[in-house]
Amino acid sequence: MLDYSLNGHLDGLADTDDLGDMHVATAIDTPMNPHAFDLSDAEKIERISDHFAEIMNILGLDLRDDSLRGTPRRVAKMYVNEVFRGLNPENKPTITTFENKYRYRRLVIERNIPLQSTCEHHFQPIFGVAHVAYIPNGRVVGLSKLNRIVDFYGRRPQVQERLTVQIAEELRRTLKTEDVAVYIDARHMCVQARGIEHHGASTITAEYSGKFLNENTRQEFLMAINSKMPD
Repeated sequence: MLDYSLNGHLDGLADTDDLGDMHVATAIDTPMNPHAFDLSDAEKIERISDHFAEIMNILGLDLRDDSLRGTPRRVAKMYVNEVFRGLNPENKPTITTFENKYRYRRLVIERNIPLQSTCEHHFQPIFGVAHVAYIPNGRVVGLSKLNRIVDFYGRRPQVQERLTVQIAEELRRTLKTEDVAVYIDARHMCVQARGIEHHGASTITAEYSGKFLNENTRQEFLMAINSKMPD
């Protein structure tokens, strides 16, 4: 029987309580334990449902109430199948690239990609947009695949800085080019709904590599993502 308890994982908690407020991430890769995929999705839903019911009980909620009775399972299904589906590598989109037969050598930009993620420090939602760009190096990719890459890495507990780098790394790996840019502008409910409760604040992160380290190329990208669509 596998031990999925928190025993042995909470040592030094007093020293890490403030990490979330400092927005500290410990690795570029999403931290995963060695048993992350020992359970099937169905088994995870059952286990999470049981644990969430216990959380609700501790909070004093009456699970006999018709409105609350199904909540633990709804939350469990939402976590596994929707909000955190990016944790499962089986859900990673298959990305096919194509020969750049038209010899296009300028920027390809997909802007205003809807972004939904979850703050790993408080498990509060993150909402925003991502803008991604690349310069073809012999291969091009269907535009919707750029959206799917953003969505996959967003659908897991995240720190925005890590999310930005993960998307850029996947683009470089998939497109086999260093000429990649990622720019994210997002609102964090851990800032807006708790703590300081500042509702107008957003966080911007960016990752540039290859030709995007050149000031002119980077400015071309930034001007494009900030330009207005024609009426």
